[in-house]
Amino acid sequence: MSFYQYFKEQAAVIKERDPAIKTNKEVLLYPSFWAIYQYRKAHRLYEKGKYYRARRISQRAARKTGIEIHPGATIGEGFFIDHGHGVVIGETTIIGNNVTIYQCVTLGGTGKEQGKRHPTLEDNVMVGVGAKVIGSFTVGENSKIGANSVVLSEVPPNSTVVGVPGRVVKMNDVKIPRSDMDQVHLPDPVLNDINSLKAENERMREMIESLAAMINK
Repeated sequence: MSFYQYFKEQAAVIKERDPAIKTNKEVLLYPSFWAIYQYRKAHRLYEKGKYYRARRISQRAARKTGIEIHPGATIGEGFFIDHGHGVVIGETTIIGNNVTIYQCVTLGGTGKEQGKRHPTLEDNVMVGVGAKVIGSFTVGENSKIGANSVVLSEVPPNSTVVGVPGRVVKMNDVKIPRSDMDQVHLPDPVLNDINSLKAENERMREMIESLAAMINK
C-alpha cells in the first residue's frame, strides 16, 4: 500500500471516530497515524523473517509516538487508536477489522504461555482507556471492554465487560456503531446491587420507624 492510499484510508477512519478532527491534514499530527503506518512497514519485514529490521522500525516508532506495536502482531483494516500514548500490543496479538482502542491499553501475555500468548480481538471490538486484556483468548466481535477493566478470560461476541477482573455484564447487544464509541456509560452490576441494598435498607428503616411510632402511642 502506498503512503497516499494509507493516508486516505486512515484519514477517513480517524475523522469518522474522532469528532475533534476537522481537516484531513490534522491526521498527520496523530501519533497513532504514524505508529500504525510504521507497524505496517515493520510487519511486512517480519513476515519475510527480517526480524531485526522489523523490530528496529517498531522500537523507533514506539519512542516517537508512545505506542508500542510488535511487528509480529496481525492487525486488520480500519484499526484506530485514539490518543494512543501508553498502548502496548504484543507479538501474537490478532486484531480484526474496525477495532478501536484508547490510550494506555495493553494487549499482553501472562508470561507463562508459549506460542500464541496474546489475545485475539474480533471485528468491531472497542477497548476503553486503561484496559488490560491479558492472555491467549478471544474477545468476540462487537464487544466493548470498559475503561480500566482487566480481562483475563474469553469474552463471547456482542458482550460488554467491566471491572477487575473483567466480567460480562451484557450480552447479545446490537453491533456497536462506529459513530457511538461510548466507553463510559456501561452497565455496572455491583453499583446496581448497592443501590438495591440501599433501597431495601431505606424501606426497612421506614418500617421500623412506623412500628416505633405505633408502640409509643
